[in-house]
Amino acid sequence: MTTDATGADVTEQALAGLRGTADPRLGELLTGLVRHLHDFARETRLTREEWERAIAFLTATGRACTDTRQEFILLSDVLGLSMLVETLNGDRAAEATESTVLGPFHLTESPVRALGDDIDLVGGGERCVVSGRVRSADGTPLPGAVVDVWQADDKGYYDVQQPGVQPAGNGRGLFTADAEGRFWFRTCVPAAYPIPTDGPVGELLRATRRHPYRPAHIHFIAEAEGHTPVTTHIFVAGGDYLDSDAVFAVKQSLVQDFTETDDPSLAQEFGVTNPFRHASFDLVLERTA
Repeated sequence: MTTDATGADVTEQALAGLRGTADPRLGELLTGLVRHLHDFARETRLTREEWERAIAFLTATGRACTDTRQEFILLSDVLGLSMLVETLNGDRAAEATESTVLGPFHLTESPVRALGDDIDLVGGGERCVVSGRVRSADGTPLPGAVVDVWQADDKGYYDVQQPGVQPAGNGRGLFTADAEGRFWFRTCVPAAYPIPTDGPVGELLRATRRHPYRPAHIHFIAEAEGHTPVTTHIFVAGGDYLDSDAVFAVKQSLVQDFTETDDPSLAQEFGVTNPFRHASFDLVLERTA
């Protein structure tokens, strides 16, 4: 029985219970978690009622998760933990594309599409072409690289948020770069949007008087043999919320111009009508050790 009013004995007993953990890294993680949780409770003088409310909040967060919604990832995002983990694991060559959060909507397998396909199956919003190359940090093109893409529509919704309104796979595509590492596809310019606020994470945002909005962006995962994959976004330059992203994921290097163009040769090349918006950039991968 503990006799220490600070509960230090309880902490030591809990830590002692982890010493037999077979996996050294698991033991390290659990030890750090227990120590910091106990220190948090001591520092804030956590009450029974507050502890019960926290348990109820986490229970509700779990219940809000479905096959098309990941409330725990959303919670991690708005607390800045997702972006912190990305930052801590972000060692890379200076030339490599910066990573950012996966987000809660990479839940379904993107349909395989041919280069140049239109991923906007609804046909709404301002027309746009996204193009670029996948290359190594030393500049070498990466033919056959796989580029996974997903985005919200021009009203700020992902397909999984509007079953029956958007067809499955809208705003998504799995592309294979050509012999020069190039990729391109047609779409609409995505809109800024609020993250889902009808669950526990929304309650948290309201309690802390935070807005739920994310700036307009398109998600990418790029992979190539012999290279470290990158999970990233491009953000639409000049849009709202670039300086107050609800999940803290904006990096200046990822803000890209979606330039309005009226060039007939480009329109013919990409199979669109003028005028349209064009975003062009490279996805740069670092070689694996």
